[in-house]
Amino acid sequence: MSNLDIQIEEKRRAIHTDAYPMSIGEVINLYVDGDLDIHPEFQRIYRWNQGQKSRLIESILLGIPLPSFFVAQREDGVWDVVDGLQRLSTIFSFLGIYKNENGNIEAPLKLSGTEYLPELDGKYWSEDFNESHLSKELQRSFKREKIDLKIIKKESDEHTKYELFQRLNTFGSSLSDQEVRNCLLIMINKPMYTWLTELAINEHFTSVFPLTAKQVDEQYHVELVLRFLALKDVDIKKVKGGMDIGDFLTKRLKELAADTSFDMNLEGARLIKTFKILDISLGESAFKKYQNSRYLGAFSLSIFEVIGLGVGFNIDDYDEDNPAHLAKICEVSQQLLQNPDFVRNSGSGARASTRLPNNIPLGRVALAI
Repeated sequence: MSNLDIQIEEKRRAIHTDAYPMSIGEVINLYVDGDLDIHPEFQRIYRWNQGQKSRLIESILLGIPLPSFFVAQREDGVWDVVDGLQRLSTIFSFLGIYKNENGNIEAPLKLSGTEYLPELDGKYWSEDFNESHLSKELQRSFKREKIDLKIIKKESDEHTKYELFQRLNTFGSSLSDQEVRNCLLIMINKPMYTWLTELAINEHFTSVFPLTAKQVDEQYHVELVLRFLALKDVDIKKVKGGMDIGDFLTKRLKELAADTSFDMNLEGARLIKTFKILDISLGESAFKKYQNSRYLGAFSLSIFEVIGLGVGFNIDDYDEDNPAHLAKICEVSQQLLQNPDFVRNSGSGARASTRLPNNIPLGRVALAI
């Protein structure tokens, strides 16, 4: 048996699955009884509009088969939804039983007309919500429709559901990489997700990153927090070679989430101090190019890797009330484009595996106090 055969056999033994059809009515009962967790926090990330939701309900009413739903069985027996979150939340919303992340039931979904069923326009689930509603016959038919469930049993390796979620929501997905990471973090370590997103909206952090509305919508500001935490103290050997930065950040996020010794209070305070000092010294020009005696252009990731990570690495030695410390940051910032190594490794075509081994040490040394 080859090494590949052995690896495949070992991994297959680590995954225990089952599959069977279940009626929508049965799934509804599981949700109401608290035996199905669909992570309502994900609704901030999955952005279905009313038309998309109405088309899903239309498909069920017409008996059109839906793609499989994936769930993972937790140690307490509850099923954790891995794929199908938006579809299930739409169904529960239509029935008026959907609970948001605060545990409050939200207003029931009002349908819009669809291509095949224009009469759905303005319809609700039942008379409890509006006089324009589905008939009892349609309600029964709806709840009897079957969906296909793929179940990852609790005997499986504990990381299987996270790996499955990442793959299902990365290939061909409309989500950004960080949106997928946010969902992973909610499942792995929800307090850390809350902590990470709160850091991303800190006033000093946002002040030095003049991001576009699209970048914020795709959670790029949260990715920048993760980049700071993942790279500030990184062993340079880990970012050399053919390293893919997206894979590296996802792996590092999982490591931090599982690390019981990681001190969120301490690291959060260091991040806030770093960006407060950068805000005081450079403001929104912190990560822009300094040319012809002025700052120009948009946010530069390469400059962030030198200035942001460099200050962060040395932050315990900095004092925001010391003018010499603030002046040092300004000096390094204004002289950066005169450094041939930086210029050579910071162009638009420079890969992270080329930039980072140069930029990170440069910042650590240049910004040392």
